[in-house]
Amino acid sequence: MALASGTRVGIYEVTAKIGEGGMGEVYQARDTTLDRDVALKVLPEAFTADPDRLARFQREAKVLASLNHPNIGGIYGLESADDAQALVLELIEGPTLADRIAEGPIPVDEALAIANQIAEALEAAHEQGIVHRDLKPANVKVKADGTVKVLDFGLAKAATSDASGANATMSATMSLTASATQMGMVIGTAAYMAPEQAKGKPVDKRADIWAFGVVLLEMLGGKRVFEGETASETLAAVM
Repeated sequence: MALASGTRVGIYEVTAKIGEGGMGEVYQARDTTLDRDVALKVLPEAFTADPDRLARFQREAKVLASLNHPNIGGIYGLESADDAQALVLELIEGPTLADRIAEGPIPVDEALAIANQIAEALEAAHEQGIVHRDLKPANVKVKADGTVKVLDFGLAKAATSDASGANATMSATMSLTASATQMGMVIGTAAYMAPEQAKGKPVDKRADIWAFGVVLLEMLGGKRVFEGETASETLAAVM
């Protein structure tokens, strides 16, 4: 659901829409208690309409909130207002790594500096048993001072985990049946899926390592490693 500027979600007042993706629309908002700007990721109605799914998501969000690392975008909490449920996230200024790659290949020294910070973020999460599952340039922010922030850690699992909390992932089947309006996002995600993930099998930290390698190659080459006009073609290239 779209939120107009001035809408309140708990203690947060929406000031502007700043993006959207498969996990919902993202807004800049003001924390009226602490006087700081945050990002609100408003969850799709599929979450809010399913109490069990929302409860699972809330449990996963608590785990993700335990991640405290300079290269990982922080999760501050969950808020609700009327039928809207939103994740309260650290607001990170600057372009995404996808924006940077769109300008052309990144020089080796700069690419390695970025890659090292992504690797630090992945290692910190993996040490706590958290797998990103959707690492791609669009989920990496590069601040003006060169600091890298990896976003949306573990949200793929939070969106799709089963009732037992066992290993789960966004399967190829789910991606291929997504709405046409999300197809660009789906193709982008498919391009970074490890082969076992593309098959819809359970994943572990090795899927993140695969995606990390793909992102590094893309930084150095300035173009997608696996491409296709559709999600299925992209997954076929991965396979």
